[in-house]
Parts: sequence; structure tokens; C-alpha cells
Amino acid sequence: MTDSATLAGLDPTTLGDLLRVAGAPGFDRWQDQIRRTGGCSDPIHLTGSTKTLDPATGTVLHAYSTDVEPGGRLRLACGNRRASRCPSCAWTYAGDTYHLIRAGLTGNPDKGTPETVRDHPRVFATLTAPSFGPVHNRPGHRPCRCGNHHPDDAPVLGTALDPDTYDYAGAVLWNNHAGHLWRYVTIYLPRELAKHAGLTQRALKEQLRVSYGKVAEYQKRGAIHFHAVIRFDGPDGPDTEPPSWATLDLLTDALQAAAARAEVALPAAGDQPARVLRWGTQLDVQPIGAFGGGEDLTEQAVASYVAKYATKAAEATGTVDRRIGELAELDKLPDLPDHTRRLIRACWDLDELYPDRRLWAWAHMLGFRGHFSTKSRRYSTTLGALRQVRADYRAAQQRAALGLPNPDDNPKATTLVVAHWTYAGHGHTPGESWLAANIARDIQHNRDTARQARAELDNEEGDNRT
Repeated sequence: MTDSATLAGLDPTTLGDLLRVAGAPGFDRWQDQIRRTGGCSDPIHLTGSTKTLDPATGTVLHAYSTDVEPGGRLRLACGNRRASRCPSCAWTYAGDTYHLIRAGLTGNPDKGTPETVRDHPRVFATLTAPSFGPVHNRPGHRPCRCGNHHPDDAPVLGTALDPDTYDYAGAVLWNNHAGHLWRYVTIYLPRELAKHAGLTQRALKEQLRVSYGKVAEYQKRGAIHFHAVIRFDGPDGPDTEPPSWATLDLLTDALQAAAARAEVALPAAGDQPARVLRWGTQLDVQPIGAFGGGEDLTEQAVASYVAKYATKAAEATGTVDRRIGELAELDKLPDLPDHTRRLIRACWDLDELYPDRRLWAWAHMLGFRGHFSTKSRRYSTTLGALRQVRADYRAAQQRAALGLPNPDDNPKATTLVVAHWTYAGHGHTPGESWLAANIARDIQHNRDTARQARAELDNEEGDNRT
């Protein structure tokens, strides 16, 4: 419920538009549309119509047109994964990523992995960038190199101690090629496994496969690093057991060797020297606990961690979440931290020297141009498959509500759908945006309440079993 004090705090433009929207015909239907999007911040607008026909008789079983909708438009969720763009859709994306990663750890036959996969050796690895110069940090109980003890939320954390000597060019070039370094790790890892096991690569494939799921995250200094769940499987993937000699120690040693071999050589260009880009020395590899019996790293913790960063981008460093036009636009971003501004400026300065790398096009990502979330083919299900399950469920609900035949019950009871849709814009007016944010907040509150209730019920059942 919105109180008068909250409304009084709105600016006149938003308040006026809010009153217009709330008083317009079809407001209840508009609210229903936004709830169905989950409170999307930037919904897609469509106009058009659809008819469901009986192909045998030509009878119209159902007809729908956006002419009956508020403003003559149907609003659909934007589906953006970035939390800075649309918290609602990002929440859905994070949930899908969580289930994808967790299915590859605990097993889920509905999501393409057997439950026996839980017994396969698997690790959670973090691969980081090298140093490009000293930055402000929190080295345990010791003071930073600047002599101060920084709190966790200090804006200075991650920024260069001496901006004039920090290698900003090297930092953005490393970000730009980080995806290639990861690709080399996936190439060298099987080779190192074969070497450590005393096998040929062909013999290794006949006994062992490696599956992974990874996500990218920005450190406060603006350098990208990768978190990866890496798992051993048998020769036919997760349905087969890996050989007994495929141990956690073997996986750890081979991964460290593969990361050490990965490199990208860049020739000299203009005032830039030739470089060899490599991973940093801080490679962290931890085994993942199967049942949460006191292990430091459990399956749920790993899946939650990966899902959290699947919706993040470079905004954590203070940059913008959209592409920057011309260099002059950079000067119009007064709240940009100086460290981040210098990284973006380095993208501009290097763009002509490395034209094939499109550094300026990815300046808002501090040079990084790879995928934030990727996985190997056999790790588990796909995001597309998870979305399709959701779409099928909603389609079944719609058929039940309209009394249309269910093809699962009777394969011969087919229907023909004739549809025509046209893109008609996106987004909200100021008043709509405020209302959508409140709807999203209410939905999130209800989800949190339901999750807490389920957790309390699970705890009760666990106590009763004990």
C-alpha cells in the first residue's frame, strides 16, 4: 500500500503522470500486464493479434487482439540479464543460472544430468588477472601500502596508488583478451591431464571428459576474472563414471599447468610495446563438498555465487552500463571515478592501434568483450531449455484457462495458431516506471516470504526426523 507521504516525495512530473496512469481506463489490466512481466523495468511493447483455429474445421477456438489492451499494446518482459538495467529480469536470469550450475553439481535428470554426477570429482576455480601496478587494498590486519586501514566500502579500494605509473593500457588489453586466455585453458587442460596421467590425448578421451560452467566478475580494480566449476566425467559425459585415477589432485595439478601455459602474444603497435598476456599468479582451486557436511564450499554456495555474478557487469567499478558514443561523452559523466575514467580513456587511445579488437566499442566494459556466462555442452541443461520449460508451463496454463485441447492428453487434438505481431516500442513513462518498481518490490517481498517459510518448514521436518 502506498501512503501519502511517499507520493508527496515524488517530483511533480512523475506524480502527475502517476495520477494520469492510475486514472486511465484499463489501469487494472495494465497492472496485470506488469505483474506478468515480474515488474519489468523496460518492457517490450507489441501490437497485433492471434487466432487459434481447429485445422480440421477452420473453427476459431480463440481470438485475441491488442486493441483491447491499455494503449492498444501488449507488454512483455525485456529479458535483460543486467541487474542495473532490469532487476526483475535479472532475478529470473540469476535463478536460471543457479539451477543450471546446481544441476551440474547435484544432478537433476529433468535438467540433463544424473544424480550420480554428485560423486564425480569437481572443483571451483578462480582465475585472475596479473598486476598492472599497486592498488589500494585491505591486506588482512596490516595497513594498505598507502599507510591507511581502509574499511570494506572505501571508494578508494582497487584504485591505483600511483595513477601515473599504473599500466592502464595493459589492463584494458588484458580484459579484451581474457576470453582467449580462458579458451586456451580449455584447450590445454585435456593435454595436461593426458600428460599427468601418462596417456595419449586419444586414450584420455576414451576414458575421461571435462565439463565446466563459468562466470566472469570484475574486481574493484577493473580487471576481469573468471569463476569456474570444473568436473570430471566418464567417456560418454555425466552419465558415465570417471576412472578411479581421475582424482581431485590430478584435476588441480592439470588446471594449474594449463593456466600457466595459456598466453596471448601481442605485437608492438604505435607507442605500445609487444606484450605477452597471461593469467595472474593467484589461481585458487577448491574442492566442492557434496553434501554440505561442514565443507567450506558446498554445492548450493557455489551455485549461488555463480548466479549472483551472472547478472553483474562492470558497473561495480563505477562505469556506465551502456556504450559510450564519442570521447566528448566521457567528459559528461562527472560521477565516474578517476581510475575507471582512465581505463575508459585507455580504450579510446588504443582503439586505432588495435582496430580488430574494437576497444572503444567495449569501453563501457573496460575492454572486456567476452560472454559473462558460458558452459561446456555436457555440463548440464541450457538457459534456453529452462526458458522453454517456463514458456510451456505458461502455455499450458493459458490452454486450461481458455478450455483449449491439450496436445499432451490427445496428440491428435492439434490446433493452428495464426499470429501477427509488430514491435511498438519499449519502456515506461515516469509514472508507469514508479508503479512498476513498486510491483516488482511487492513480488520480490512475496518471494522472499515464501522462501523463508519453505526454509522454516524444511528445518522443522529435519528436526522431526532427528
